[in-house]
Amino acid sequence: MEQGNYSVGLDIGTTKIVAIIGKKNEYGKIEILGIGKSKSLGVHRGVVNNITQTIKSIQQAVEQAETNSGLKIGSVVVGIAGQHIRSLQHSDYITRKDSEEVINEDDLDSLVNQVYKLIMLPGEEIIHVLPQEYKVDGQAEIKEPIGMYGGRLEANFHVVVGQVSSIKNVGRCIKSAGLDLGNITLEPLASADAVLSMEEKEAGVALIDIGGGTTDLAIFKDGIIRHTAVIPFGGGVITEDIKEGCSIIEKQAESLKVRFGSAWPGENKDNEIVSIQGLRGREPKEITLKNLSKIIHARVVEIIEQVYVEIKNYGHDEQKKKLIAGIVLTGGGSQLKHLKQLVEYITGMDTRIGYPNEHLAGDSDEEVASPLYATAVGLLMNAIRKEERKSAINKNKIKKEEEPVMAGFEEEVKVNQPMKERKSVFDRWSEKLKDFLDNAE
Repeated sequence: MEQGNYSVGLDIGTTKIVAIIGKKNEYGKIEILGIGKSKSLGVHRGVVNNITQTIKSIQQAVEQAETNSGLKIGSVVVGIAGQHIRSLQHSDYITRKDSEEVINEDDLDSLVNQVYKLIMLPGEEIIHVLPQEYKVDGQAEIKEPIGMYGGRLEANFHVVVGQVSSIKNVGRCIKSAGLDLGNITLEPLASADAVLSMEEKEAGVALIDIGGGTTDLAIFKDGIIRHTAVIPFGGGVITEDIKEGCSIIEKQAESLKVRFGSAWPGENKDNEIVSIQGLRGREPKEITLKNLSKIIHARVVEIIEQVYVEIKNYGHDEQKKKLIAGIVLTGGGSQLKHLKQLVEYITGMDTRIGYPNEHLAGDSDEEVASPLYATAVGLLMNAIRKEERKSAINKNKIKKEEEPVMAGFEEEVKVNQPMKERKSVFDRWSEKLKDFLDNAE
């Protein structure tokens, strides 16, 4: 990418909205040029429920990132999560007209398009169609069928489905905030990009992103995404429980959780007490840390058990599907003290905390390398990839125009020309959404 090129990821979360500007440096690492953060006021459990407030929060984050970097933000890649997201496995096949010709991009396209025609529940739309492995004429476990001969091409797909209205509302907010919607990506996939290594994805790993409103799960095995889920609980419900259990206001509950919270009750002695200022003229409240961690522990166990049910649904108990690399925790909620030990205790799987510094340039700000920013960094990576694809297509076009085609070699040139860039299913889907939003005005 040229010097002037930069991309933007926008993470619309339940507790915060983050705009992050960056570009690739000459070593292929991501350099963060600016970051803006604002309190998210119109999002509940990952779903926009107040458009005006959300637009305001987006504008605040974007302005801060622009001031921070001195750059102007145009197009952004946005993440989508929320309790309306579900995923399913689906197999489909096409019979090719001519089995004497090798399988090409168009065959894969028509197979994917066929999956798009699946009948969903009313008000739902397919967001991602992710091919897992292919079969050609009954020969199984093919990762890349292009260039092979065969009459029947089939594949297993991981299909991610979401509510049309929620997706349109996100698009609406972006547009009204004066931005262009470059792409929409599933948030657990973005977080996975930012914190997982290739080796982990090969060995089998479950990424758990504990956000404010939702906990996102993405499972990889043999380098391929196998399962995704969004659980409608996150750090917010823990704060809510502390507020109710200790009869204090939300701000105090949040600060208690962050400063003194622990997921392991045995850790605190009975005599460790925190005194909290009473409301206007009332006596201060005394809260024992043991009680605090009991409240947190109960809710965290519930969240982890729900995630573990999803990991079992994927089939972790089968030898072939075993997740050797265990679990990676990320997101703001992963910073809770002793959470790693609790997760290991409940699931019996190796666990580490995932920091999004895998792909960041060495001199990046400490702050950005926090698990809080995993999704935002992943979305930025997605935006950069999209830019690179675009510039690769443009280069190919220019190259083609410059190439003199000699009469006798026309056939040969055709074969050697770079394959037309296949629009990812998602790009096509984003375009459809853009058209819809333009017409809606």
